[in-house]
Amino acid sequence: MGRFSNTHLVTTIFLIGVLSTFVGVQFKHSGDSTPANSSLNSIETLSPRSRLVKNPSSEAKEIIDPEPNSQSTIEIVPTSERRWSFTIQIQPGENLESIFVRNNIPRKELQNIIDSGPLGTRLNKVFPGHELTFLKNEEGELLKLIYSPGPLETLEFEREGNGYISQSFIDEPEEVLAYKYGAIEHSLFLASQGLGLDDEITMRLAQIFQWDIDFVLDIRSGDEFYILYKELYLGDEMIGFGDIMAAEFINRGEHYRAVRYEDPSGIVGFYTPEGQSMKKAFLRAPVDFSRISSNFNLKRLHPIHRKNMPHRGIDYAAPRGTKVVASGDGRVTTRGRTKANGNYLIIKHGETIETKYLHLNGFAKGIRRGTKVLQGQTIGYVGSTGWATGPHLHYEFLVNGVHQNPRTISLPNAKPITKAQMDLFRASVEPTLEMLAEKKHKNTYERHTETSG
Repeated sequence: MGRFSNTHLVTTIFLIGVLSTFVGVQFKHSGDSTPANSSLNSIETLSPRSRLVKNPSSEAKEIIDPEPNSQSTIEIVPTSERRWSFTIQIQPGENLESIFVRNNIPRKELQNIIDSGPLGTRLNKVFPGHELTFLKNEEGELLKLIYSPGPLETLEFEREGNGYISQSFIDEPEEVLAYKYGAIEHSLFLASQGLGLDDEITMRLAQIFQWDIDFVLDIRSGDEFYILYKELYLGDEMIGFGDIMAAEFINRGEHYRAVRYEDPSGIVGFYTPEGQSMKKAFLRAPVDFSRISSNFNLKRLHPIHRKNMPHRGIDYAAPRGTKVVASGDGRVTTRGRTKANGNYLIIKHGETIETKYLHLNGFAKGIRRGTKVLQGQTIGYVGSTGWATGPHLHYEFLVNGVHQNPRTISLPNAKPITKAQMDLFRASVEPTLEMLAEKKHKNTYERHTETSG
């Protein structure tokens, strides 16, 4: 023992130190854990050359980019500087609080995120199927939360001190002009679905022509439509539909054409090629309905009293709770309830026209006597209050106190393009109309060739 030199002692201590370090590292790694019911996706270091993988694999990875042209150097990242990223999918019935609790993140962190500003308050309502990405450090402290409420927007909440700073990032999709031709056999929606159009753009198409065409009663097999619109793309993926630029609808042999126009003040509307507004001062029907259960008839046999009683309006059958909208701009003059009418509203439009809405299940929030309303604004909901055999809206249209048939009365147009704007209007819409005409001509030729061949 006396011959054991100081050199040997130093060497022994060094080897023991190395062995202890190795054992400690192995022990530390074996103790790593992931949040409950989550999958660990990636690890990011604070190294300037590190990166967070946007769509990481299911395996945990430590991402360290080596120095260029350096194959022998390995960067050792301190444990305290490691970041852990995991992504979860929101399940039905979940809210952000339950997600935070399930993943062992303190509730106070959620409150701090919500208190970060207007973007934070949007997290009070998250949607099933959407994803949340969490970025934590080795000690489990939340560093960043990422949420995408839609395909084009990403919300990021990043820790700053004891609070969070919030940012919104908007992706600009590429707009691609597209064209479709459809022939109706049963309904507009079925024809549109066969073309790959979703219900939203189909509804927008119907809304353009809703003042001229009743899409429940007037549609016939053999009706046709042509539509020029924009598709939205992120990379190679189509993510939705943009604006309708122009359309033509052929109903019972009558041609209706409309083109989108934005005036110098930024107001957008649809007009005929001659500059007449597609919009009328009143809607034909103030409710989406399944059928007309009773027409305007001054000699109708009443279904309850079984005697001839004038029916001075139209009954639109629709499910209970269906939205009822104001058929035109105006002011509510009466909101009430009677034994016969049930819950009802009367709206005055200018000096000469009144509309009445009877048998409502209830009134929309804020609708009371004196309320100003706009065309298309929700004013109530379909019901069966009063003398009613089932849920429907009884709708009346009066001119100077005299009842008129809402389906046949000639409705006044909205304001057309002014003479001062006509040159600008034509210059703006003519290229779009020419493109629609070209696509229509080509489509007609191809269909004729297929038929004759």
